Amino acid sequence: MITLRPATIADLALLQHWDDQSHVIASDPNDDWHWEIELDRTPDWREQLVAEIADRPFGFVQIIDPVREESHYWGDAPANLRAIDIWIGEASDLGKGYGTQIMQLALARCFADPLVTAVLIDPLASNTRAHRFYERLGFQFVERRQFGDDDCFVYCLSQADWHHKNSGI
Repeated sequence: MITLRPATIADLALLQHWDDQSHVIASDPNDDWHWEIELDRTPDWREQLVAEIADRPFGFVQIIDPVREESHYWGDAPANLRAIDIWIGEASDLGKGYGTQIMQLALARCFADPLVTAVLIDPLASNTRAHRFYERLGFQFVERRQFGDDDCFVYCLSQADWHHKNSGI
């Protein structure tokens, strides 16, 4: 069973190692997460979580409120949204369904708040594998957008669509 736990400064070496993996760099080539600073911070607008299976860390997920996030990465986003970043740390853990399970846990966490209307994600425009992954989860393409040096596709999943997809209807 996969669980999500808060990331801490004890995860610093692991997260830095994952940042150096070629598949992680390929999906997020221009970001410096400043782990040594950010892992000691716990602003109420962000959750940084490590995914584990049988107490073995294998992935990371960050959930933010784009309106309250300090860098304003998402620009003038409307209220009551969340944005998610996710990755699997080791290439040997790819293709096992772990990403889907992490996203289901993260989405359930986001939509547990009835005020949250939708979740945003922003994979690179070139990452067609990620596009298919998010579309299978019910995300809808919104726009192509430049975030700094990154050419991205913005996708959105509304709370209503998520509930509909997960209700078995």
